[in-house]
Amino acid sequence: MRKQLGLLGAFTLLFCLGGALWVGASEIDDELMAKRRVFPGIGAGLRAVRRTAKGNYYVLASPAVGVAIFDAQMKRIRVFGAPEEVPAGEKAPRALIGFGEDCDVDGTGNVYVADRGYNAVEEFAPDGKLLRAFPVNAPTSVAALPDDEVAVTSMPQRTLVAVYDANGKLRREFGEPQSMSSRVELDRYVNLGRVNSDPEGRVYFGFTYLPEPTVRQFDHGGYVTQTFEFTGVDAYPEAQAVRKEIERQESRKEPPFLRPILTAFGVDPVNGDVWMGLHNTLVHFDKEGIRRSEYQIYTPNGTRLEASVILVEEERLLIGADPLGVYEFLRPDRRH
Repeated sequence: MRKQLGLLGAFTLLFCLGGALWVGASEIDDELMAKRRVFPGIGAGLRAVRRTAKGNYYVLASPAVGVAIFDAQMKRIRVFGAPEEVPAGEKAPRALIGFGEDCDVDGTGNVYVADRGYNAVEEFAPDGKLLRAFPVNAPTSVAALPDDEVAVTSMPQRTLVAVYDANGKLRREFGEPQSMSSRVELDRYVNLGRVNSDPEGRVYFGFTYLPEPTVRQFDHGGYVTQTFEFTGVDAYPEAQAVRKEIERQESRKEPPFLRPILTAFGVDPVNGDVWMGLHNTLVHFDKEGIRRSEYQIYTPNGTRLEASVILVEEERLLIGADPLGVYEFLRPDRRH
């Protein structure tokens, strides 16, 4: 189905409960209904979904679950990292993971966690044994790279991405922040985001709060090689609303607060396409940065799905939200 809406009211930006809702578009290609819910028991606190080349899935939910590992048939294998349950009145031992904001997994199955609770990036073996940890103040996202490197984003860092080696030593920083405010604290807030990678070792940074939804692609050395940006008539009303809100907070003394714009993004490991989640709207870009299609996404019972994680696979998309869980969608670009 294709929806054609008039120019007036083509977009409405609603601020409610969790954030800004992209509730319409001048041209929505279709409504996508999820096929089924996957990863039973995963819902509240969902933070990340990753997959290894061998087919296992790693799902992070904080603080209650920790990292749950599922096989290719999505049967749970093991769980690690969450606080242990102890009898009432007894003190629980220190949890392996304080509060995981994001995780990734390398080719050997080792798991990297951006642990905001412990201000650290931790690496775990596939069996959940802690291998190493190095300090990073308020990490927000993490991506495994070749040669035992790991890309990290954090609240206070001056660039978009920092890359650490196997010993936790900072190797390089890259990514020029967007200048949106003369207020340093607000400008840093606007430039917060999440990081992803692909099999070629490229790094992708998605801006959470930038007025125009944007993902930048960097090569191994940190040079920008592609930009995926949702602009034009479709994005203009929302972008203007966010810019006005940034301007309004320019002279405030309170800590900055903006509602997320880009709520999730995923990278196709085969062809380099990027899928953006703008709350309940899903936008597909090809590897050249050209916007191909837009969809509104729903659970099997018709509930609006506010995407917070996106995993792109060959024939399907796994899209999840806290607390609704993770859902399987057949890829609309694979329809014949």
